[in-house]
Amino acid sequence: MDYHNETIREKIRKAFSLKEDSASHEEIRKRLLDGGKVTGTNMCVLVCAMVIASVGLNMSSTAVIIGAMLISPIMGSILASAFASVSADYPLLKNHMTGFGLQIAISITAAALYFLLSPVKEPTTELLARTSPTFFDVLIAFFGGIAGIIGQTREDKVNTVIPGVAIATALMPPLCTCGYSIANGRWDMLLGAGYLFILNAYFIFLSASIILSVLKIPKTGELTEKQWRRHRLRMVRNTIIIAVPSIVAVYYMVI
Repeated sequence: MDYHNETIREKIRKAFSLKEDSASHEEIRKRLLDGGKVTGTNMCVLVCAMVIASVGLNMSSTAVIIGAMLISPIMGSILASAFASVSADYPLLKNHMTGFGLQIAISITAAALYFLLSPVKEPTTELLARTSPTFFDVLIAFFGGIAGIIGQTREDKVNTVIPGVAIATALMPPLCTCGYSIANGRWDMLLGAGYLFILNAYFIFLSASIILSVLKIPKTGELTEKQWRRHRLRMVRNTIIIAVPSIVAVYYMVI
């Protein structure tokens, strides 16, 4: 009986093992860092995606919004940043975070310019839907991030997970809504949309970092136990600070 139980546990362990079909650490590094490159090509695609998403939000076209999310390269920077953080490569982390910040600035600028020129000034239901984040968005971003990083670290190069993650986590629409808010002076919408984007981006980063840690990504520099403890405490603190407003929002939804 003990042997039988052990066999069942072993099967369950193997069924959920992340290491069974994972790519090599070198391949994972190459995929994630290549996906996070802020190049001329990626920036052009990003601007196109922002304009397409802005048109979709402006016209309340779900299909157009989904199309924009599928072609956006912005998630690559988040996954690359997570890799740099887990591998303790802080110059690389700074580089990708700077690139991510540049992507955000260009995205919001492109959206703001579109909405300045657009004759449709009233906020649509699609725009308003991106201004009230709740804890449910945390769950979507967290589990979407897990699915995304697992898809990126598999041995099989054919990745069918990322497109679905891009749609589910919805990074582009909140940025477009920020652009709309700036263009039309809707600062109340800017606060909600900006928070939704931060929520999505942070929890994708967090979940990707957890999975990469489980896969034991090699570190470029060794940290002392005190430094790692400080790093973990910062992550816990940041998670609580970012998540609390969304939990409060759910509370007010149900009372």
